[in-house]
Parts: sequence; structure tokens; C-alpha cells
Amino acid sequence: MLKILSHPAFAKLFAAQIVALAGTGLLTIALGLLAFELAGPAAGAVLGTAYAIKMVAYVGLAPVLAAAVSKFPRRAVLIGADLVRFGVALCLPFVETVAQIYVLIFVIQSASAVFTPTFQAVIPDILKDEEDYTRALSLSRLAYDLENLLSPALAGILLLVMSYHGLFVGTAAGFLISTLLILSTRLPKRPMSKERPFRERLTRGSWIYLATPRLRGLLAFNMTASACVAYVLVNTVVLVRDGYGMGETGLAIAMGAFGTGSMITALVLPRLLSQLSDRMLIGNSAVLLAGLTVGHGLVMQTMGTLSWPLLLGVWLLTGMLYSAILTPSGRLLRRSANEEDRTAVFTAQFALSHACWLLAYPLAGWSATAGSQAVSLLVLGAVGLASAVLGYALWTPSPKEVAHDHPDLPADHPHLKAHGHGTHAHAFVIDDEHQVWPTQG
Repeated sequence: MLKILSHPAFAKLFAAQIVALAGTGLLTIALGLLAFELAGPAAGAVLGTAYAIKMVAYVGLAPVLAAAVSKFPRRAVLIGADLVRFGVALCLPFVETVAQIYVLIFVIQSASAVFTPTFQAVIPDILKDEEDYTRALSLSRLAYDLENLLSPALAGILLLVMSYHGLFVGTAAGFLISTLLILSTRLPKRPMSKERPFRERLTRGSWIYLATPRLRGLLAFNMTASACVAYVLVNTVVLVRDGYGMGETGLAIAMGAFGTGSMITALVLPRLLSQLSDRMLIGNSAVLLAGLTVGHGLVMQTMGTLSWPLLLGVWLLTGMLYSAILTPSGRLLRRSANEEDRTAVFTAQFALSHACWLLAYPLAGWSATAGSQAVSLLVLGAVGLASAVLGYALWTPSPKEVAHDHPDLPADHPHLKAHGHGTHAHAFVIDDEHQVWPTQG
């Protein structure tokens, strides 16, 4: 897998991703400490609102901002977004009110809503070979999981020699180094595209996404992943403290088991995808994840909490299945759009997948508060199972090259000259010449 780092452009972008992730990890911890200083016991409510603002920025602003910057060079877009995040991070140590936190979080997450899909869409343009791209996806997944495991440790070490305000400087440094790495990287030029009105640029990614059967199925499977893993992210702290009577160490161990499971899948994913289709791997993982969540809820409802080692095993398996659903998604997005539309489709995935989290997070909290931990598992598992069944129904298998014709195109159209008149077959994506998937008529 590490051989992919021999590609100079990808190696620099991957390094930029790592330092930016490290900065984001420090930001998360510093933000919690800042919220406690400003709001005391109400810090949880402040953080909850801040994370809700983050999701609203991701879901609502990502398509708008992507459409607004679609004509700018991608390197300029990435550098501009990183500089905005750098500037906000430098402002955070001087925050004096909760309202200022909300404003700055909205700005920094809006910049991330531009940066992340643009960054993700650049990688397949750099790595043309699908096997190389699959390795890059696995490496990226490892980076996310390692950040979740190592950032708290790094923050703990830094807090021994500085106040938490210094962590914001670390965050700013991460974004600045990311900027410098991207500045030194030669990126492929943005593909030539026809002039389109803003409204069409705004909706084009979602149109292509929702008109493609495998991407509609992917969205349903994303809902499965969000529903089941929302329980882990929202309620593990309550389960560990109340159910097992453990403190922060127990929480760290439980979340470490989840992250370890995700990393295991990332390591073996390239080999798995050489033997299984994307639909089989993602779909089967979604069904197993939902079934595991429902089974955990049934056991808790009838027999009480699992033994501690068994819970760690369940969290390990949950992390493995979660990664198996999410990590291959980039392959499907790459396969489902022309180069011109790739950033728009990655942006649609970014916004729609976060909409799943926007539904799953409150459901995880409310179901546990109004009912119980077992009820929360059962509710979220049921949502996940229904979504997995829907995903299989929406993602109908199709050949690599889809047979179709174009009765609406003139005989001298360039597409017909390239592929032949009448019924012909080629790798099919939704675009100006292919506005409906052939199986839909």
C-alpha cells in the first residue's frame, strides 16, 4: 500500500491531509476546553450546537460554495480554503463569548465544505489506475483513524507544556503546512467544461448522483453506516460510564477498539476488492452492521450489558464493517462521472452523506434519552437494516458497458460519430448526452 507514496503529487497531498487532520484533532480538543471555560456545565450544549452548525454548513453550503468556485483553478481553491481555516484558528484563542465560537465554527466548517470534496476529486485525476486509487482510499482511511487515536495523546503531551490556547496555534500550523504542501504540488488542470448558469452548476452534482442507480444505493448504505455508528459516537461515553462504571480510560479503550477495526479493514481492502464487487462488499457489510446493532440491542434488552471483552469485540467488528461501507465509495464516485463533473459529484456525496449524519446523531441521542441504551440500539439498527434493504433494491447490478441508443440526437452528433449509430455500449455515466439511466427507459 505504501508504494503509492512513490507518486510525488499524491505523496505531497497525503502529507497535507495528515497535517490538516492533526490540526483538526487538536481543534476538537481545544474547542471542548474553551467551551467549558466559557459555559461551565453548559459546555455540552455549546459543543452540540457547534457540531450542529458544522453539519448544517456541510449539508447546506457545500453545493453552493462548490458551484461558486467551480471556475477557479483547483489548487487556488484548496489554498484559499486552507488559508481561511488558518485565519480562523488564529482567531479562536481570542474568543470571549459563545456566540463568537458559533460564528468562527461556521466559517471554518464552510471552508472545509469547499476543501474536502475538491481535495477528494483531485486524487482520481492524479491516480488514473483504479488499483492505485483503491490503495490511496485505504491509506486515507488509515490517516483518519490514526488521527482519531493519536490526536488526544498529542494534545495531552502539548497540554503539559502549554495552555489549551496553544492547541489553536497547533491547529493553525497544521493548516499553514497543508497550504505550503499544496502550493508546492503540481495539480492537473480542471477539465474543460461548457458554460453553465449558476443554478445548473448548483444542482448538477446532485442530479448526476441521484440519477445513477449505484449512487442511490450507496446513499442508502451510507444511512446504514450513519445510523449504526452514530450510537457508537454518541452513546459510548454513557454506556462505558453507567453500564460498566469506567472512566476516561475505558472510553479511550472502547473507541480505540472501534478505530482499530476500521484500520484493519483499510489494510485488507485492496485485496478484498480484487475478489469481491463493490456492491457485494458494501451491501453485505451494511446488512451485517445493521444485524450486529440489532442483535446487540436485543441482548442488552433481555440479558443486560455485554461483558467488557465482548463489547470491545463488537466495537472492533463495527469499525471493520463501517470502514468496508465508506472506504470504497470514492471508486463508485470516480466511475460515475466524467472528469468535468467529478468535483460536483464528490460534493454531492459530501453533502448527502452528512445529511445522513444530521438525521442519525439526534436520533441516537433522543432514543437513548427517551428510552434506554437498548432501545437506542434497536431503533438505530432497524433504521440501518431498512436502509440496507433499500440500498440493495436501488443499486441494481449493471455491466461495465451499458447498451443504449440515442433517438434524440442528430445523426451528425459527435457522440454518435465516436460510438456508432443505433444501439451501442460504453461505460455509462449521467451527462448531457445521457440524462436517464437506460434501465429506466
